[in-house]
Amino acid sequence: MTDHEPVIDQERWKARFRAARVGLPEWARDAPARSFHRSNASGTWEIHARDESSGTTRQVTDRTNGTLTAAIDPAGDWLWWFADEDGGEYGVWMRQPFDGGDDEPAVPGLEPSYPAGLALGSNGLAVVGGTVRGGTTIHLCVPGTSPTVLYRHEQDAWVAALSRDESLIAIGHSEAGDSRHPALRVLRPDGTVVADLADGPGLGVRAGAFCPTPGDARLLVEHERRGRPEPLLWDVLTGDQEEIVLDLPGELTASWYPDGSALLITHTRHARHQLYRYDLAHKELTRLPSPRGVIAGAAARPDGTVAFAWTDAASPPVVRSTSGAVILTPPGPPPPPSVPVEDLWVDGPGGPIHVLISRPPGGEQPHPCLFDVHGGPAGWNDDSYNPPAAVWVDQGFLVVHVNFRGSTGYGSQWRDAIEGRPGLTELEDIHAVRDRLVADGIADPARMVLSGRSWGGYLTLLGLGLRPEDWTLGFVDAPIADYLTAYRDETEMLRAYDRSLFGGSPDEVPERYRRSSPLSYAERIRVPVMILAGENDPRCPIRQIDRYVERLGELGKECRVYRYDAGHGSLVAEERIRQTIEMIDFVGAHITTS
Repeated sequence: MTDHEPVIDQERWKARFRAARVGLPEWARDAPARSFHRSNASGTWEIHARDESSGTTRQVTDRTNGTLTAAIDPAGDWLWWFADEDGGEYGVWMRQPFDGGDDEPAVPGLEPSYPAGLALGSNGLAVVGGTVRGGTTIHLCVPGTSPTVLYRHEQDAWVAALSRDESLIAIGHSEAGDSRHPALRVLRPDGTVVADLADGPGLGVRAGAFCPTPGDARLLVEHERRGRPEPLLWDVLTGDQEEIVLDLPGELTASWYPDGSALLITHTRHARHQLYRYDLAHKELTRLPSPRGVIAGAAARPDGTVAFAWTDAASPPVVRSTSGAVILTPPGPPPPPSVPVEDLWVDGPGGPIHVLISRPPGGEQPHPCLFDVHGGPAGWNDDSYNPPAAVWVDQGFLVVHVNFRGSTGYGSQWRDAIEGRPGLTELEDIHAVRDRLVADGIADPARMVLSGRSWGGYLTLLGLGLRPEDWTLGFVDAPIADYLTAYRDETEMLRAYDRSLFGGSPDEVPERYRRSSPLSYAERIRVPVMILAGENDPRCPIRQIDRYVERLGELGKECRVYRYDAGHGSLVAEERIRQTIEMIDFVGAHITTS
């Protein structure tokens, strides 16, 4: 360390990972005092049950690699959770009584699979989707009988919704071969088709929930007929459709109020959210109180209030209510705050690019700069609390988040602009932002780091090969490194997604996959690379990463590898801290922030 380098408070950034956090509770429809939420209070993300009538909370699951996927039945009697193997996402559903007790297989006789949706009825009925190599199967599971096949197809599909009277089952599917723009089908429990809804090529429809009012056959649907996600109500028995047209710029998603009288609208624009209540009878839209920032989830309560998980870049997450109350507080001290983000718009080859910048306090321009590339590809960067990004701000880096083409939140055309040439399109935008920051004297071109996880890791490796002169070094977590091998090893769901993204399989459009694969540009890598990889990752499988690392070794390139025992990222706080220490050490060996 030089005399001019900042003294880093190591415990401060570690506290951001170790501090307990909670997600938005999910309530039982017919017993709203009973709910579950996700929390890392134990040091690992697990499922927790809360009984509001008694004020008690208990941890439901306790597994080495953590648990995220769960559900509660409408009566509030059972908690379901998905038991995968070592974070690999392949497994079976288990369940436990809400008040505690032994775990048991939720559906005896159902074979392991990758989960593809779950819908639970009031009297024990379950509709369970599962994906294996070869396609998706959806089972109807009636208590006391063996599971029966309700739907099966070689293309991607999933359980979307179950009507209150349990006579209608909505599924999303990609039978036309395009899982990025799916269609809907509604079935009876005997498998007969009630209705289909498809908007044609390039226009997806996705189901929310059936109206909670008994006897009402309206299904809440998200469509994109006007170039952005918007809600509509589809009566699956009559075929009537009511589009909810609102004069709000940006993207719109919706959910039901418990009595079916209104919709809760989440409005997304420029990396932040607002909440509205839309009265269906009077067609009235009312803004609901919430601070400026990001709403990670929201749900209307029977008393008319709305619970929502809120955060911004400077403030740790909190579960609040439109009543003004904080309704769920994690145990222990809160994590340290971070810096707010700044908004920047950059002219790019496909139009204006929205950029979020976290600036180190007290630093002088030009800053050492770290591009933290988001995953997805249809993910996005937002104004939310981000412990990994805060680490690098503490280290003196300007942290840059780019909502490049392919990102959600900026309309369907922006999201779909990457189709046919994935990776290449996003990097055009990332490089446009990089060049702007350098030209404006904000970022130091000699201290420029490219990083990301999942799809962001893929873009990082691809960018280091496509424009090697632009970067000083790069590090990634759970990347796609060799696309052809990744396609062979990944889940069937992701294979279907890749076919939609590339316009076919590697056998059908091999040149597109080669052109967009980081392995194709390994010889051009000039800078040190660090790769973190989960041994059990089904999304970015380990074999394709090993092939990439082996190729870098053959070429004499500098590459550090850190493998960990988990799937697509770790849910364990101490493991994430160990990974971060490795990354800090790697970056510090090559870049100073003085």
